[in-house]
Amino acid sequence: MTIQFSSLLFKILSILLVVLPSIEMNVMAQNKPVNYDESAVPAYTLPDPLRFSNGDEVKDTLEWIKKRRPEILSLFETEMFGKTPDRKIQAKYTIVSADTMALNGTAIRKQVKIEFPSESRAPSLMLLIYLPKSRVPVPAFLGLNFDGNHTIIDDTGIIVSGAWQASAHSRGEDSLGWPVKSIVSHGFALATIYYGEIAEDENNGFRNGIQPVFYSPGQTAPKPDEWAAIGAWAWGLSRAMDYLEKDGSIDSKKVAVFGHSRLGKTALWAGAQDSRFAIVISNNSGCGGAALSKRIFGETVGSINTMFPHWFCGNFRKYNDREGDLPMDQHMLIALIAPRPVYVTSAQDDQWADPKGEFLGVLNADPVYRLFGKQGLPVSVMPPLNTPVMGTLGYHIRTGPHALTYYDWDRFMEFARKHFGN
Repeated sequence: MTIQFSSLLFKILSILLVVLPSIEMNVMAQNKPVNYDESAVPAYTLPDPLRFSNGDEVKDTLEWIKKRRPEILSLFETEMFGKTPDRKIQAKYTIVSADTMALNGTAIRKQVKIEFPSESRAPSLMLLIYLPKSRVPVPAFLGLNFDGNHTIIDDTGIIVSGAWQASAHSRGEDSLGWPVKSIVSHGFALATIYYGEIAEDENNGFRNGIQPVFYSPGQTAPKPDEWAAIGAWAWGLSRAMDYLEKDGSIDSKKVAVFGHSRLGKTALWAGAQDSRFAIVISNNSGCGGAALSKRIFGETVGSINTMFPHWFCGNFRKYNDREGDLPMDQHMLIALIAPRPVYVTSAQDDQWADPKGEFLGVLNADPVYRLFGKQGLPVSVMPPLNTPVMGTLGYHIRTGPHALTYYDWDRFMEFARKHFGN
């Protein structure tokens, strides 16, 4: 009964996430009307990722890597996500739980505590890993979860986090978005950390989580060009990757980083900064993720900064209702990941996230992949519903609401097999 009730609750919440934008978001976003009319999208010009800010054209991949890519990365650092601290802190990894008979004996479950002993203010992170029983290292999916490791599957062996809001959620509550058994049965490992252990998803002045560890003496909040919550969550993904490189069960050259919604934005930013992620997957990431900001469709820069002022750096607020002034757009975030594969997904009923804008974000990153001699995106027009397209860049729009579904996961695994091999 508990599992059925949780599944029903998940469905209800998914539906609410679709209908609430048209009811509540207008009020929340300073009473500004939300545009869901394609004919009302304003004329806009996208910055060319293959043209320098001075107008010169990028000649080859070397010039992209050495000059243009750092220029674009700097724009996203200073104007949107904030700069991630470059100071390294030493991590300690402890396997606190290992079960070789997980999932009815078909898998191995590990729980790895990541600590930073030299930093008294640093939070500890619990990395949950499910592994297929294999004699060789296996490819892996790595992503953050919203409600605690114990919510992705009803497994009483999973340690419940004591961090921000995790204990309010029940075991297996989010299992509809995490087909653990299927992922493992297809030969992949699955690794996850509760995002609230890294930074709280709350506009509370960054008093807790990882940010205070990197404050200068006397500092009490990030500066306008320093990282906010998404930057911190992306940092946490890289710390998980540090461990996966040390785990002989994982093929660390075949790790796909993924995320849904705000964590889809996080996955893109993590992949842009950390080239160790072999594939980057963004599900329903919308504004600040894969969707073009300059389209002003659904969620906008102004509305996202009003409702979630802690997600992006302070400088990003300069572009509230001034998207035309942005010196970059989200196609350039995807382009930063080139030539590594990127897969972006949308949902038909998730107009708040602007599915067409997400597709156009992928499409307009294509020239950078072509510069590298890659296929890029195999189509130039948005594909029909439930019709995935997969080159080095991939995309699908499925029926249904803003959610992470089994359909999405089946496509993620298909995309991974395409690029990792079977």
